[in-house]
Amino acid sequence: MPTVRPTDHRLVKSTLIAAATCIAAVFAAAPFAAADPASVPPAPGLSGPELGAPKAFSFDMLASRAAALAARPYAPTPVHQPDVLEKIDYDAHWKIFFRPETSLMIGDTAAQFFHLGTYFRQPVKIFAVEDGTARELVYSTGYFDMPEDSPAHALQPDAGFAGFRLMRPDMKTDWISFLGAAYFRSDGALKQYGLSARGIALNTGMSVPEEFPRFTEFYLEPGPDGRTIVNALLDGPSVAGAYRMVLGDQPGQGQIMDITARLFFRAPVERLGIAPLTSMFWYSESNRFQSADWRPEVHDTDGLMIETGAGEHIWRPLNNPDRVVTSSYFDQDIKGFGLIQRDRDFENYQDDGVFYDKRPAVWVEPTSPWGAGAVQLIEIPTDDEIFDNIVAFWNPETKPQAGDEMTFSYRLHWTATPPVEMKLAHTVATRIGNGGVPGQPRPKDQIKVVVDFEGPALKGLTRKDGILPKVSAPQGVVIINPFVLPVVGTDRWRMVFDLKAPPGTETVDLRAFLTRKGKPLTETWLGQIHPDQIERLR
Repeated sequence: MPTVRPTDHRLVKSTLIAAATCIAAVFAAAPFAAADPASVPPAPGLSGPELGAPKAFSFDMLASRAAALAARPYAPTPVHQPDVLEKIDYDAHWKIFFRPETSLMIGDTAAQFFHLGTYFRQPVKIFAVEDGTARELVYSTGYFDMPEDSPAHALQPDAGFAGFRLMRPDMKTDWISFLGAAYFRSDGALKQYGLSARGIALNTGMSVPEEFPRFTEFYLEPGPDGRTIVNALLDGPSVAGAYRMVLGDQPGQGQIMDITARLFFRAPVERLGIAPLTSMFWYSESNRFQSADWRPEVHDTDGLMIETGAGEHIWRPLNNPDRVVTSSYFDQDIKGFGLIQRDRDFENYQDDGVFYDKRPAVWVEPTSPWGAGAVQLIEIPTDDEIFDNIVAFWNPETKPQAGDEMTFSYRLHWTATPPVEMKLAHTVATRIGNGGVPGQPRPKDQIKVVVDFEGPALKGLTRKDGILPKVSAPQGVVIINPFVLPVVGTDRWRMVFDLKAPPGTETVDLRAFLTRKGKPLTETWLGQIHPDQIERLR
C-alpha cells in the first residue's frame, strides 16, 4: 500500500485562494456555449479565417524550441493596451460572440476562439497545421460580433486571441476549451463542464509562491480517426515545454486525451505536479454542518481515487479543512488516479442551474512508467462554490534541477465513471456525527464515522457471512465498537464506529475496509478528520 503523509501549510492559503479565484473568474467569464449561428450576423469582409505565411512544423521542432527557450532567461508575454483590456470586464466580454462562419476547420472539427479581456490579457498564438506546414491565424475584429460601444473595438489589429475551443458538429456546443495559463477542460459524458486540468503545476501548496506557466502557442492539426491534435508550447519562469495532445470526443462516453509532455527546466523545482487536476469541494454529506446554504451538497468532485502500482484501490473523500492541507500518497509506477464525482443523484444537489450531478470525473492513466513518487492532494478552505480549492497531481520522487529534461506520457479520461475494473465494492457515502447511542447520554469526547459500500463483492451476502470491518488509526486515537451491517432495502453495507481523539489532536488519518475470511471485499477507504470537525461534534 502507499505511504500516506498529511502536511499542514498555513502560509499558502491566501496565495492559493487568490490563484483559484482568478481561474474561477476566467472560466466563469468565458461564454462556453456558442451563439446560435442564425443570431450572429456574417463577418464583414471575411468568409473564413485569415492565415499567415506557411512554415515547417513538427512536434520534434516544437520540443527543440522549448529546449532553446529553457536555455535563455524567461521573458513573459507582454500585455498590450492594458487600459483597454481592463474595460473588457465580465459584462463586456459576455457581449462578444464568435462568428461561426469564421471557424477554423481542423479536419471535420471546427475551432473557435476566445477574445482577450480583463481576466485573460496575455495573447496566445494559434496555428493551423497541415502536411507538416503551419500557418498562423491572423487576428481580426471581424471574427467577433460585438456591440458598437464595446471597448474591444479599441484594440490594435494584432491583439491576438485568449484561447480556443473545439465545437461539436452542431456548432452549438463545445466539448473542450483552452483558456488561461495552462488550463483546459472538457465536459465529459454528461456534457457539463466542471473541474479543470492543467499542463503542469509548480510548487502548489507550499510556502513559496506557486508558478503558473502558460501555453503561449497552439498548433492544431487533424488526427487519426477523426480526432484532433493540439500541440502546445509552454513557458514559465522555471520551465519550458512541448505538449502533444491527441483529443477525441466520444458521444455519450466522454473524451479521451493522449498527452505527451516534454519538459525542460530553467531552475530547480521543489514540487513538480504532473497531470494536475483542479476542482471545487465545498460540502457534502460528510461536512454538511460547514454551510448554511439551502442545497444538500455542493461540489464538482467528491473524492480522490487511486489505483496503486500493486493494484490496491483507494478512495479518499474530499474535505474542506480549516487550513491548507497537503496529503501525499507514495507509490511506484502508479496505475492511475483521478478526481471523481461518484454521487450522480440529482436529489442530493437540487441544483438545476449548474448540475453538479453531471460534472465529469477525470481519470489519469500513465501510458509510460512513472517510477517512484506520490499522488499529492491539496485541500484549501473555502466558504463558497466560486473557488477552485482542490488540486491533485503526481509528484515524481526526483526533483528537477536546472538543465534537466523530463518526459511524461499519460491518458486523461473525462467521463462519468473511471475506466477501472472494480471487482471490489466501492465507497458510496461518508458521514460523521455525534458519537454514542441515540436515546442515551452522548459522550462529549467521541465522534461517529459511518461509511457505506456497494458493489458486486457484497451482493447477496448476509449477516451470517462473517463480514468484518478493519479499521486503523494513528497512535493515541481510540476506535470504539466498529461493526458492519446491511442497509435494509438496498445492496449497500454500512460500517460504523466511534473514535476518541486526545485533546489537541491535529488531523486524524483513518484507514478502513471490509473483509470476509481474511480477504478484502471493498476498496480501501482513507478518511481524514480535522480539528474543527472534532471540536464541532464534541
